[in-house]
Amino acid sequence: MSRRFDYLADVEVFVTVVEKGSLSAGAVCLATTPSVVSRAISRLETRLGVQLLRRTTRRLSLTQAGVLYLEQSRAAFSLIDNAERSIQGQEGALTGRVRLSVPTTYGHFRLPPLLCQFHRQYPQVSVELSISNRNVDLVAEGYDLAIRLGALPDSGLIGRKLEDASLCVVAAPDYLRRVAAPLSVDDLSAHACLPFVMPSSGRVGPWLFREQGVDREWLPQATVLVADDVLGTVSLAEHGMGICQTYEFIVRERIRSGRLVPLLEQAAGRSRPFSVIFAPHRQLSAAARALIDFLTREVNPFHKTSE
Repeated sequence: MSRRFDYLADVEVFVTVVEKGSLSAGAVCLATTPSVVSRAISRLETRLGVQLLRRTTRRLSLTQAGVLYLEQSRAAFSLIDNAERSIQGQEGALTGRVRLSVPTTYGHFRLPPLLCQFHRQYPQVSVELSISNRNVDLVAEGYDLAIRLGALPDSGLIGRKLEDASLCVVAAPDYLRRVAAPLSVDDLSAHACLPFVMPSSGRVGPWLFREQGVDREWLPQATVLVADDVLGTVSLAEHGMGICQTYEFIVRERIRSGRLVPLLEQAAGRSRPFSVIFAPHRQLSAAARALIDFLTREVNPFHKTSE
């Protein structure tokens, strides 16, 4: 008996080449050669009796038939993917793969002990972790989950809050030996502050305070600006460059060891939210659902026991 869908590997090659933009890029993704990829697409076109791709030496473009076939092929692979996700973990030990994107703050200082605990509980679940300050496109880039800071935009994504992360202001002992510590928020104007340029706006992010029960935003002015990675402000502060505002969970150990000193504690009390997000129309695997449930259950207790 012949197999009805023995050509599906060629369909996968076609979809991959279109998504990657070239035969060579598709070949790299599929761990093969451009000539093998080209033959697979030719076989598929011969089988269908239509041209799917227009090939030139510089670029590829889809024919009208190619556009239709690509759309239907993606839908078919999505159904197969959802079928696998729906049954993973139903019997026996939980298995599967979860692709997770996190910012550097969470990836370096919050997530490691949590993932260690998750891995002990679910040793057969593979977690593919991307640590970057770039907001990935969950659907287009194939991520199951992402952890993001701040209020979620009206993007159609679903979010479950993990925590409100406390903020604090710190400086190195070396800096404070040279300059007297600020006694109020207004005193910061006379200090070397280390602000962060928000990638979403290209502007310096305000520092958040609470004075006598009233919330206040203060805009730092500085000659040294940090962009792309907010952890740079902490590194500069630790080396005596000035004062920075950051999350308490990032500098907790530095404060305990004396490498950084907390300032303006009477104006503390502000925080920013972190949430785990996912696309509502994408059916999550049992492994992804388990990771969401684990994080939302464990983050706050972890935070409290680490104080």
